[in-house]
Amino acid sequence: MTSYETLLLSQPVPHVLQITLNRPEAANAFNTQMALDLVSTFEAVSLDAGDTRAIILTGSGTRAFCAGGDLKERNGMSNTAWGKQHLIYERMARAVINCPIPIIGAINGAAYGGGCELAAAVDFAYVAEGAKFAQTEVKIGIIPGAGGTQTLPRAIGERRAKELILTGQVFNAQQALEWGLANAVYSAEELLPAALKTAQAIAANAPVAVRQAKQAISKGPSMSLADGLAFEIESYNRTIPTQDRREGVSAFNEKRAPDFKGE
Repeated sequence: MTSYETLLLSQPVPHVLQITLNRPEAANAFNTQMALDLVSTFEAVSLDAGDTRAIILTGSGTRAFCAGGDLKERNGMSNTAWGKQHLIYERMARAVINCPIPIIGAINGAAYGGGCELAAAVDFAYVAEGAKFAQTEVKIGIIPGAGGTQTLPRAIGERRAKELILTGQVFNAQQALEWGLANAVYSAEELLPAALKTAQAIAANAPVAVRQAKQAISKGPSMSLADGLAFEIESYNRTIPTQDRREGVSAFNEKRAPDFKGE
């Protein structure tokens, strides 16, 4: 498994990749290297997933999931340097959003700025009871630029997202749950086990079918209903010739657990 300066990669169980943001001394804030490491990791998985069928994304420690962009690194940056750095952040956001493998966020603490954007970019998220969220960019003279103006409204609705982004106000785990950014709230001790249990449930299913279902769900909202239905059928048809489809039906009729190969 590849080693990174700012990330910890592990495989807690077969077929599940855990990616841990690992800059605890900086509240796991993004610096240029972390953005590059995330680009490398997610683009590599997209090109060749190997035996990975589900991903858990979390942060080291209990204080923060990710505090956003590292403003110490950005202090005194020229306009040109800022823009070049942000191109990497943009690529990072796209690499996460476009990853074909399901990504479960295990939001273990504060998720501010780019950290909140990352929480909105995953497929769904479980959050720790003490987690806090905020899109604070307008407070320092910028706007969300890692997908937040697009992913947050899709998660919680346009009007709520406007309120949060335009004020920069902090909201808590329970509010994240009520508004749709979080799927569930757990104690700090229960968070990763819960995410792992769900990741295992996903990984036990037919990988081609899971990827096609994710793609159909993700693309649908940007299409008309008629186009979305057509795209769904295209995705469905890709599962018909797979060995996994035949294995799933055989396992059901033989009253046994299926053994999916991703083929």
